[in-house]
Amino acid sequence: MRPVITAFEASPDRGRGQARDMRVRWALEEVGQPYDVRLLSFGEMKEAAHLALQPFGQVPTYEEGGLVLFETGAIVLHVAGRRAGLLPADAGGRARAVAWMFAALNTVEPPIVEREQAGYAERDAPWYKARLPLLDGRIRQRLDALSARLAAADWLDGAFSAGDLMMVSVLRRLEGSGMLETYPNLAAYVARAEARPAYGRAFAAQLAVFRAASDGGAGPGSSQT
Repeated sequence: MRPVITAFEASPDRGRGQARDMRVRWALEEVGQPYDVRLLSFGEMKEAAHLALQPFGQVPTYEEGGLVLFETGAIVLHVAGRRAGLLPADAGGRARAVAWMFAALNTVEPPIVEREQAGYAERDAPWYKARLPLLDGRIRQRLDALSARLAAADWLDGAFSAGDLMMVSVLRRLEGSGMLETYPNLAAYVARAEARPAYGRAFAAQLAVFRAASDGGAGPGSSQT
């Protein structure tokens, strides 16, 4: 049975591949799992039918048979555990890949999101300019440590894994800030991941939804193979 994921009918990221369904699309592409997509408007995300799948009214969700999942970390981990390609074969390697997934979501992403939200909600506040260096400093602490750990390696722990997929997805949220460019090895790390064919397919699929919405042609769903 093909899994079904939900995604924005009109994504606020304007096709830049930063909406969180991109992470799930990418994982499915990496393991070669065909999938279907159900597109939702912002209004539909708050309706009872979707809230039964995602109690916080967000996307993506993942449905496969009787299984329903939400939260990208849980979905990507499930996908990675079902097919080869995103988790090492040995138990230790798998555990380390999962640890990097948690690090991306729990350690690296929160200060990045905090900075984004401050930009949306506080940009006109008198304290914003004074607060921005503090927010940037918190991000740089994480990037300093990550850059030192990655060093000259291609990936975080041997071969590309779900840990890299999640970390790169998080780092891409810094696009346009100029911060990532001050860490050449991290910028190269992101570029390496973006060059992966599976990433390209996932990005193109999400971009197509944005273009269809921009043209007024977004429908109720689509399929990906």
